[in-house]
Amino acid sequence: MRFLGNLLWLIFGGLASALGWALAGALWCVTILGIPVGMQCFKFAALSLCPFGKEVVFGGGAGSVLLNILWLVLTGLPMALAHAAWGCLLCVTVIGIPFGLQFFKLARLSLFPFGSQVRHSLL
Repeated sequence: MRFLGNLLWLIFGGLASALGWALAGALWCVTILGIPVGMQCFKFAALSLCPFGKEVVFGGGAGSVLLNILWLVLTGLPMALAHAAWGCLLCVTVIGIPFGLQFFKLARLSLFPFGSQVRHSLL
């Protein structure tokens, strides 16, 4: 079931989401100081290619809070709004609700990526 969900996910906007994350990562990696942020973007680009069967656990310390604030101002807010818009668009139909919920998960992750971990879910 995860395979089918991930396959349909790519059709319903997952590929566009992954490309957005990859573009953000490439822009961050232009400077030496932005490389850690860019690597975070690439990690989430891979997550947005197949989000079914994975869960995100939020946490972190003071360093994560500072990086999340910088991230939110420069990159996170536009990405979160784009993910939320896709989620709302897909939740209009009953068939699109599972995919819309994945976009909402990515929208929350777009706001606070530092200190979060991606884990395989047991369900």
